Amino acid sequence: METASQKTKQRSVLYMVLCACLWSIAGILIKMIPWNAIVIAGARSAIAAVVVFIFMRMTGYKMKINRASVLSGFSIAGTFFAFVTANKMTTSANAIVLQFTSPVFIMILSALVYRQRFHKADLITVVVTMFGISLFFFDKLGTGNLIGNCLGIVAGVFMAGMYVITGHTDEDSRMSGILLGHVFTALFGLPVAFFVQTPITSVIMINVLLLGVLQLGIPYILYGLAVKNCPPLACSLIGALEPLLNPVWVFLFNGEAPGKMALIGGVIVIAAVTGWCVWRDRYIKSSQEAM
Repeated sequence: METASQKTKQRSVLYMVLCACLWSIAGILIKMIPWNAIVIAGARSAIAAVVVFIFMRMTGYKMKINRASVLSGFSIAGTFFAFVTANKMTTSANAIVLQFTSPVFIMILSALVYRQRFHKADLITVVVTMFGISLFFFDKLGTGNLIGNCLGIVAGVFMAGMYVITGHTDEDSRMSGILLGHVFTALFGLPVAFFVQTPITSVIMINVLLLGVLQLGIPYILYGLAVKNCPPLACSLIGALEPLLNPVWVFLFNGEAPGKMALIGGVIVIAAVTGWCVWRDRYIKSSQEAM
């Protein structure tokens, strides 16, 4: 019989799965908006900030400005800018899977800051994941792609910071950090629209609205709810659904396909993470039964 705690953890996993699925539509929507990457990041975050603010007011979350919320806000903003720019400079598949280096940096940050220890299976997963990611750098490497690939990894670093900080703070600070991340991104990104070409049509604005509400606002609320009972590393690895689905939408609607080496690397990354999730579930169950 499942305990209340088990049900809560399963619900958190479900929140994270839904979050990753909604995150995955970023690539195709970003490709369809002919704006500067910084402007796109700012516009979608401005809309997402409204969504998160309304949620906080309706559910009673208090706004907290402290070290944790500010640091997580900066980490989230850094993730947004690096990821959106990478999407414009390399393929969506490369950008999203390279951002998925975050589990590696989560382990490094958790070990250095929180003195957290990890199982051998965690380390093996990270090594295999890094091998798969390395294959991306042997495929279609023009100057733009190389910079875009590097920015994808930078996004992974910032995302790791987000996971670690939000995973070790209280609920109000966590949601406040998410809101601040959107606010910081909007404040920095929107003014750039006055210095670059930013055409406005009904189709473009619909895509921006979809990015802000469905791809960013609602998913980050789900993430904030999930991370309460789902460890940072687990949240990151469950997010493997995002790199799995992102290139599918882009290929179906934009015809952009990843190169062969990138495709092989993506399969390795996703297989490694999926295997880790299965192992982790069985490991936790066996540990609970042994108690």
